[in-house]
Amino acid sequence: MFSKLKLLAKDTVIYGASTILARSLNYILVPLYANKLSTFDNGIQAVVYANIALANVLFCYGLETSYLKVASDAIKKNEDERRYFSTAFISLLVTSTLFALSIVLFASDIASMIGLAPESGTFIRYAALILWLDTMLVVPFAEMRLKRKAVRFAVAKIMGVVGGVVSAFVLIIPLKAGLAGVFIAEALGSLVSLVMVLPVLMSLKPFFSFDLYRDLLRIGLPYVPTGIAGLLIHLIDRNLLIRIPQTEIERLYGAGFQASDITGIYGRVAAFGVVLQLVIQVFRFAWQPFFLQHADDPEAKPLFRQVLNLSTIMVIVLAVAATFFVPDLVRYHYGGRLYLLPPKYWIGLSILPWIFFSYVFDMISTNLSAGLLITGNTRYLPVVTFAGAAVTTVACMILIPISGMDGAAIAILAGTAVMCVFMAWFSLKVYPIRYDWGRLGLLLAAGLLFAAFHDDLILYLGRFGMVGTAALLLKLAIVLLYLGLGTLIFRNEAKAVVRLIQAKLRPAGGSAKQ
Repeated sequence: MFSKLKLLAKDTVIYGASTILARSLNYILVPLYANKLSTFDNGIQAVVYANIALANVLFCYGLETSYLKVASDAIKKNEDERRYFSTAFISLLVTSTLFALSIVLFASDIASMIGLAPESGTFIRYAALILWLDTMLVVPFAEMRLKRKAVRFAVAKIMGVVGGVVSAFVLIIPLKAGLAGVFIAEALGSLVSLVMVLPVLMSLKPFFSFDLYRDLLRIGLPYVPTGIAGLLIHLIDRNLLIRIPQTEIERLYGAGFQASDITGIYGRVAAFGVVLQLVIQVFRFAWQPFFLQHADDPEAKPLFRQVLNLSTIMVIVLAVAATFFVPDLVRYHYGGRLYLLPPKYWIGLSILPWIFFSYVFDMISTNLSAGLLITGNTRYLPVVTFAGAAVTTVACMILIPISGMDGAAIAILAGTAVMCVFMAWFSLKVYPIRYDWGRLGLLLAAGLLFAAFHDDLILYLGRFGMVGTAALLLKLAIVLLYLGLGTLIFRNEAKAVVRLIQAKLRPAGGSAKQ
């Protein structure tokens, strides 16, 4: 048992590290695109990429999950799982080719449907190529996971991202390919990954079974609606911002902006939420094997309560710190030559508190999902996801015409909060735990208060000469004050953490003296 858990932990670290490294490398491109492309072009890319993510669910129609299920069952029965591999891959090859050709043929119409000009059909055609390449990777990557080829999986993933990033820099800077270079670079990155998985495809044999295909569809198709709903929570904002009327844009931001400019600014600023997104992703990789391993322990529920407390406190403090300091990092002129985001993007910085704090609710939901997974009540998960997607969509439709970018960000916060409420309702119903909602609510409310009024506070103090280094020190003092408030509210937990650190350091200190 212990050896199996060690293998699981090892694979989790490799898969997690590779995914996080890949995402981190991708975000190197944010300053590149912001500085070298117009806000208008960034808006086109934001909308197309949002819809690529949604279309990817349709292109794959749940076959990754269904293949892992049926192939693992076949291996347990000592059957040849390559029949499923071939059937799944050939089916995706055929359907994705048909889907991609359809997108290419109707590219201009699709561009108009998603709020872009018909001339943007060229980028829709690039998107079709990217979708086709990414779909060709689905079954080979699933096969690697099935056969526990974690290192090969990680290398293929990372090399694809590296190829895409390098291609983007070459195409955008020396070759000056513009927005087209963004899409070509993405396609080249996917192509590199496809080349890396060619050894896996060598096991493909010309076999296709409609019976096996029906089995794959039966398992995979139910995941499609949930997958789309989950993506809508974080992507519907771009699809609605691109439709904001020109009169509202001029009312909110003045003349000189179009809907694509506003969407581009929003997309680039919102990308800075990756800091907290990666923290939650790292936690999620470690959390699931942890709670499954300890679910039967006598002290499991008190343990899970403390995990939720500590992880939520960590994300709230990070959200407050990011709210205070990320705008300064964005505005800083590095070497007198480079901004992370040029000044024309700064009108969107007001969305950051809402984006950062949406991840607090994501962290709480991630903790609470343990109850549903431990008890096997996963049927509630689609309800949670659809509730969040519905609230986000409705809130975007109401708030974007009123508040523009801020309205979209607040809608995401509302959607994740509703997901959290639904997750708590269902999870505590089947797996009751006495969480410290009162104390967590107090800390969260204080954090939101700090975040919501920090700009007003800094502007007010600026009248008294609190600018530059003085303002930076003041922000640091406020964050430390907030951390002190959290320590006071959760003083017992803070003492436990201090004791744990002391216990870890004591042997090292003792050995050093000897």
